Amino acid sequence: MAGATMDKIVNLCKGRGLIFQGSEVYGGMGNTWDYGPVGVEIKNNVKKLWWKKFVTESENSFGVDAAILMNSKVWEASGHIASFTDPKMDCKKCKSRFRADNLIEEYSKGEIDVDLMSNDEMEKYIAEHKINCPRCGNFDWTPIRQFNMMFETSRGVTDENQNRIYLRPETAQGEFVNFLNVQRSTRAKVPFGIAQIGKAFRNEITPGNFTFRTIEFEQMEHQWFCKEGSDGEFYNDYKKKAHDFLTAIGINPEHLRFHDHEKLAHYAKSACDIQYLYPFGWSELNGIHNRTDYDLTRHQEFSGKSMLYLDPVTNEKFIPYVIEYSIGADRLMLALMCEAYDEEQLENETRVVLHIHPAVAAYKIAVLPLQKNMSEKGREIYRSLVKHFACSYDDAGSIGKRYRRQDEIGTPYCVTIDFETLENDTVTLRDRDSMEQIRLPISEIAAYVNEKITL
Repeated sequence: MAGATMDKIVNLCKGRGLIFQGSEVYGGMGNTWDYGPVGVEIKNNVKKLWWKKFVTESENSFGVDAAILMNSKVWEASGHIASFTDPKMDCKKCKSRFRADNLIEEYSKGEIDVDLMSNDEMEKYIAEHKINCPRCGNFDWTPIRQFNMMFETSRGVTDENQNRIYLRPETAQGEFVNFLNVQRSTRAKVPFGIAQIGKAFRNEITPGNFTFRTIEFEQMEHQWFCKEGSDGEFYNDYKKKAHDFLTAIGINPEHLRFHDHEKLAHYAKSACDIQYLYPFGWSELNGIHNRTDYDLTRHQEFSGKSMLYLDPVTNEKFIPYVIEYSIGADRLMLALMCEAYDEEQLENETRVVLHIHPAVAAYKIAVLPLQKNMSEKGREIYRSLVKHFACSYDDAGSIGKRYRRQDEIGTPYCVTIDFETLENDTVTLRDRDSMEQIRLPISEIAAYVNEKITL
């Protein structure tokens, strides 16, 4: 994390094909981002590792992929239509709009618990500390107003038949409304889990921070359905599981902290965030919530369908409690890049390197022929290795510059084809972090690297 700033992360992402501004050729669109060739590989790896941990390796957990567009009654039942709002303020000078809580969080570097503040208290804090408009630098705010964050759209061929629907602001409701379907089709017994990775949309107006808070984002969520009385134990269990996953994929525990909510949502029995120390301060990375039986009870009420679970052992009927674990794929990827970014002072240069966990890295190996006339052998080795894991191939420029390009995107190993390769089928294998090199037979590369990149 040495030397990491948001400007450096953004520049690296654009220059090396990780993340681009959305609709850039048209001047961009605020708070939208496109993942490039390297970025999409890293993000996919993050999602696969999460799914492996919380679905594949989690006994009695099942996945779904629910529709983005849902019956509007879903959002009535969940309370989003009535109360899914954010405290917004407008700058009277430049007419820009910002969330008051975000202004305070960024000014205080995450040290102020905005969840405990009323609108009046937020206005007073902004006035006392004279928090200026991030866009124009002036201090001339409107009072705080509440704005609904959901994107509205409509369906129907003619105006008379149009019905108002919404882009989902979260993926959780897709798990809740499928509780009966999953339980019946899998014959799952409580406790069991339903997981989903999918897009969500919120009408966010923010002062930046790259991919941290955007209007379109991807959530990874796991809902654990359990019996009342066991919920406290499972809540604590998921706090530990969530923390262990983050450290396993390369985040320093010193850059993580639990933040228990003092002001709980009306449906919650307990809730906490795991915060990460981004370059702009401590901010939420994921949340764990004890949602009680609120969600299934509300959907039972609004749909008229019973959400009661029949315990096959005791014959007791009850509506399960839910322990929710939710983490943003985009926020997690940003945290991993901030954590991995490093600037190392070498003898004649500064080396920029992403010390990202090999299991997360976009490419596990870069195949680099020393000279153009070795490309045929290089291509042969590349074609054999891509059957095992993602690789890149680069034969343009000096070998030193090619090493640096791979360092900057976090490729853990480079295979160099040289004159000795043509003689005895061995290659030089270079380690990203230590920059040490070993000689290895071509036939042993895949096994050697597979052992190193396994989480």
